[in-house]
Amino acid sequence: MSNAKLEVLTPQNSQLIFIDQQPQMAFGVQSIDRQVLKNNVVGLAKAAKVFGVPTTITSVETLGFSGHTYPELLSVFPEQPILERTSMNSWDDQKVRDALAAAGRRKIVVSGLWTEVCNTTFALSAMLDGGYEIYMVEDASGGTSKAAHDYAMQRLIQAGVVPVTWQQVLLEWQRDWARKETYDAVISIVKEHSGAYGMGVDYAYTMVHGAPERVTHGPTLDPVPATHVPATPFRPA
Repeated sequence: MSNAKLEVLTPQNSQLIFIDQQPQMAFGVQSIDRQVLKNNVVGLAKAAKVFGVPTTITSVETLGFSGHTYPELLSVFPEQPILERTSMNSWDDQKVRDALAAAGRRKIVVSGLWTEVCNTTFALSAMLDGGYEIYMVEDASGGTSKAAHDYAMQRLIQAGVVPVTWQQVLLEWQRDWARKETYDAVISIVKEHSGAYGMGVDYAYTMVHGAPERVTHGPTLDPVPATHVPATPFRPA
């Protein structure tokens, strides 16, 4: 029996959409640390850039209240148009539908704010009206409370959405470390955005394999024991 969701994500069968990764939307996020959220969003963006995955960026009411899309995200795609909307549901905007259709991939990886509103309505509409498969990046999305995020994810899963994490997507696209054309770039993303895993890679490269440190810094000065100086007794005035 054929089941498209059994296919692993590849750079050739998937596309990515960022929905409303804007400061005012992030201010309301309570389901995940907001700095962690931004780290994961940018890591996911860099992954898409490395693998040439078609990427759509949408925004809502930028000048009205939401503010400009994260500069760290836009810097990954400096030539990418930003698709402005009024509707909370990105599917309601024809520009968004056209961009997704132009990419020609049925699997859409989604990272957005908020999970319970913009992500949910887009996902349900794209599945119902467009026949797309949706892969929701749980840790590159956020809701106004943990309950709002969690119950939205449950609703989406019940509707057939596939939950994923940003690093899972990165490594699923890479798939095989023998693919040397993207190996170094993926490792670079891991070092910068993958927390303890990235620290471990840095440690292994430098301490085990003797690779140079990845940044240039000043000299490391040898320890110099301080000369003991007796404390001066306190004498009240």
